[in-house]
Amino acid sequence: MYYVRDISVKYGERSLLDEISFMISPKERIGLIGRNGAGKSTLLKIIAGQARPDEGALEFPTKTTVGYLRQEFELNETQTVLDETMSCHEEALELQKQLDDINAELMTREDYESTSYSKMLEELAGLTGRLEHFDLSALEVETVKILKGLGFSDKDFGRRVSEFSGGWKMRIELSKLLLRKPDLLMLDEPTNHLDIESIIWLENYLIDYPGTVIVISHDIQFLENVCNRIIEVELGGIIDYKLKYSKFLEEKEKQKTIQIAAFENQQKDIAQKEKTINRFMAKATKTKMAQSMQKQLDKVERIEVPAEITKAMTIRFAEVPRSGRDVVRTVDVSKSFDNKTVFKNINITIERGDRVAFVGQNGQGKTTMAKIISGLLPATSGKVEEGSNMHLSYYAQNQSELLDLKSTVMQVMEDKAPEEMRSRVRNILGSFLFSGDDAEKKVSVLSGGERARLAMASLIMRPCNFLILDEPTNHLDIYSKEILKNALKEYTGTLLVISHDREFLSDLTNKVIEFKDGSTKEYLGDIEYFLGKKKMDNMRSVELQKSESSENSAAKITTDVKKMDTEDVRKIKKQINIAERDIAKLENEIGLLELKLSDPNFYTDPHFTEVNKKYKTLQDSLEAKMLEWENLSFEIEGM
Repeated sequence: MYYVRDISVKYGERSLLDEISFMISPKERIGLIGRNGAGKSTLLKIIAGQARPDEGALEFPTKTTVGYLRQEFELNETQTVLDETMSCHEEALELQKQLDDINAELMTREDYESTSYSKMLEELAGLTGRLEHFDLSALEVETVKILKGLGFSDKDFGRRVSEFSGGWKMRIELSKLLLRKPDLLMLDEPTNHLDIESIIWLENYLIDYPGTVIVISHDIQFLENVCNRIIEVELGGIIDYKLKYSKFLEEKEKQKTIQIAAFENQQKDIAQKEKTINRFMAKATKTKMAQSMQKQLDKVERIEVPAEITKAMTIRFAEVPRSGRDVVRTVDVSKSFDNKTVFKNINITIERGDRVAFVGQNGQGKTTMAKIISGLLPATSGKVEEGSNMHLSYYAQNQSELLDLKSTVMQVMEDKAPEEMRSRVRNILGSFLFSGDDAEKKVSVLSGGERARLAMASLIMRPCNFLILDEPTNHLDIYSKEILKNALKEYTGTLLVISHDREFLSDLTNKVIEFKDGSTKEYLGDIEYFLGKKKMDNMRSVELQKSESSENSAAKITTDVKKMDTEDVRKIKKQINIAERDIAKLENEIGLLELKLSDPNFYTDPHFTEVNKKYKTLQDSLEAKMLEWENLSFEIEGM
């Protein structure tokens, strides 16, 4: 069991966490939720040992290992993806290095009778025994498996870390953390930079994870699928139910209703008793009775009405100038990167007042088309025709990452504000929950949610009549997403939004454009209408649907497999069995030689040099045979 006892954190007069206590059981899957700034990340950092509370303590079993995925981390940019990920196996790699160094030195030395030579042999035997415990080849197989699960391909393994974006670097950091397999695994917004396939892989991995998992996430479906307990941080305290997310919401609302009813009943009872006491106090014969009743009433434990959060982000888009009827039109637009064609001859017309959703699998060109329409990316062929008096604002899916980390909140806003809006900067910051000294904070110290709010605040200062939002809900908490959605419903301009969040899109748009197989298809209705037409239950189904080319390829592979000569399969299985027998034989021979080499007296044996060389040769043979076995296993698995 893990105990969190009376944790308190204060910032000046503000109490962020107020005597929070709870117990964590082994193998629990806890979802930590709450509004941006409520203290979720602070609590997670305290549990991870990355921050200290003002009061309170943690009680963990001795030798508990803790893993924490932070939103900020450092990687060795010069390493390859595979080497950097393998670096999490520090002890095993260091043992292998020491072993290689000793073997290399033994091959060059001839002072077989010296004390130092004897000590090296003893050290060699000890290192060999310790290294057997780790099995580096198995660790590499596990590393490759996790990297592939998080979206990396074979060709990525040899690329430098520096070649990848921040989101892909986060996947490397997450891979290293999962490979360490800590007893207590804590993840802060792990799905923000993952595509749907990787999210589903991570869900399944966490469900079967052998330790305890605590995760901060605003992805409702991820919480529902992974977590069996929800802890909400709210107003300095917590609401804690060992339930799935959907059941948590039901129970929370039920308890709130019960508490309000109990409060109202108690208030009526108190009012009635106070009325009786006042009436009795007016009569001398009943004064003592009234005083006795008052004492009893004073001892009653008062029920408190559930506290309500009154401070929330408010978004009001500026009045927009009226555009022409046709806001934007793409004419035979195609886009290719090197030899890869993303889409070809796309014709889209967006008219004034349209509210359009771009949907489809990752890589089908949704963001690419949005950037072409915004003028941020040139088309390979075709053209984009802008309507009259069109004023466009574009919110990129990594907009919060584009902020200057060295700037203050106020500097970011002032840099983005048009002249006529400069006097309103502080008011706008206040509506996005940046008040007082918050304006002087550096962007580098802001949380992911705070950066998302700042990016959105800087966007709305410039009046526009065509708003393009690419994954605007990244980093926003569940409540802020609803506030943004309501603001967009009130927005009077033309809207284009890219999102995989069904709840966010529902009742927000009136046209859906699906990107698939290099072309588009238009649906005149909202996201519910689109899903109904596609006979799909959720947005995950949309993003996981196979392209026609993939289906044709899969069909061809299936046909080829059926045609495959079963004799070939038997042949490979036979080779695997032979390889396994050879491996067992080599391991046995190496074990016998290690016994000899571990004997300090053996260095005087005239055959020592010959035995030592044979030992090295056998190790090389074993490594080659293991590689052969691995390749054969992958081949048969593919079949």
